[in-house]
Amino acid sequence: MDLIIKFFKHIFNRIGKLLRWIGFSLFTGIILGVVSAAFAFCLRTSINARIAEPQLIFLLPVGGILIVGFYKLLDYAKDGGTNLVIESIQSDKEIPLKMTPLIFVSTVITQAFGGSAGREGAALQIGGSIGNFLGKLFKLNTEDKKIFIMSGMSAAFSALFGTPIAAAIFSMEVVRVGTMQYSALVPCTISSLVASAVAVRLGAIPEHFTVIDIIDFSSVTACKTIFLACLCAGISVIFCILLKSTNKLFANLIHDRFGRVIFGATIIIMFTVLLRTWDYTGTGMDLIEKAIEGDTRPYDFIWKMLFTAVTLACGFKGGEIVPSFCIGATFGCFFGQFTGMSPSLCASIGMVSIFCGVTNCPISSLLIALELFGIDAIPYYMLAIAISYMLSGYYGLYHSQKFAYSKYQVKQIDSQVH
Repeated sequence: MDLIIKFFKHIFNRIGKLLRWIGFSLFTGIILGVVSAAFAFCLRTSINARIAEPQLIFLLPVGGILIVGFYKLLDYAKDGGTNLVIESIQSDKEIPLKMTPLIFVSTVITQAFGGSAGREGAALQIGGSIGNFLGKLFKLNTEDKKIFIMSGMSAAFSALFGTPIAAAIFSMEVVRVGTMQYSALVPCTISSLVASAVAVRLGAIPEHFTVIDIIDFSSVTACKTIFLACLCAGISVIFCILLKSTNKLFANLIHDRFGRVIFGATIIIMFTVLLRTWDYTGTGMDLIEKAIEGDTRPYDFIWKMLFTAVTLACGFKGGEIVPSFCIGATFGCFFGQFTGMSPSLCASIGMVSIFCGVTNCPISSLLIALELFGIDAIPYYMLAIAISYMLSGYYGLYHSQKFAYSKYQVKQIDSQVH
């Protein structure tokens, strides 16, 4: 009898915890779905304004001054960005709520005037800061608050990009490579699905691409995919090194933040005029769409890397994820053109390969491939992601990310990202 009573107590205890997290996750998903839909609308409006009036890029230094001034006004000059969000899950660091309006407004300004940056990094910061605030609002303990932060990250990422399954896993996978916080699986999944649904109802448009000419998986195409993945791993390492080196170079070269952002904006304007194209400004979604259609230029991925590195190093705000997609898509398309393999298929392989290489998140990369491109080319994506993950080594976009296990042995290493 005692065993039966103990069993039912155990069951009711678990059901109580489940209901508790379902309630919290629904609330988080709704809040971040609304905020992310508003963010997506503002981004779309600013991007459309820039496309309609390309001359706005000449006001990029003004936009940079506004961003630096905004951060200085709110006394947040030492912005931790996505790294702070990751650190808050690893430790007890606090994420200030003011991170949300700062990154929201600054990313919109960056896109309006032609900075080369993404939006998912901003989504992770918005989700993390709001998740942290909600955790404190509900007076949760430290460990539960960390789960709230992860569910907030998943919700915002899902709502903005329209990949709820990948978003649910990404926030758990990115913090510590080799281990995942499965205790956050229910909150991250529910908040991600709810936020995506809310955002879509409010007008957000999920991303999806149609890959054309998917060829049969064979020994020949497998060998070409392996070669492509090896090259993508190398490019992902170069991109990570370039971002960090450019950031350090600008910080050492110009100590004043206003001077630094004006200098960087001037470089972007100068090269945009010299190249006679606006393709490398903004998020790079236009280039991705062209690459998936099989149309790219051999040097597109190089210029996108350089433009993004300068934009983020000089003080503009945004993320590195969509630019990494753009770099992967344009390089993959070029590889397909050069080798005679389907350029559209290679573009999609390049996208997920480089995403995996810079984030060290193979499971999320595979899920993103499925949500963005469908299941038809899954053998190509799985093979390329596995190789890119292994060969990209211990480099990554986020210096706060840690490696729990070696990429090459069944061995604990507890190492920081290079």
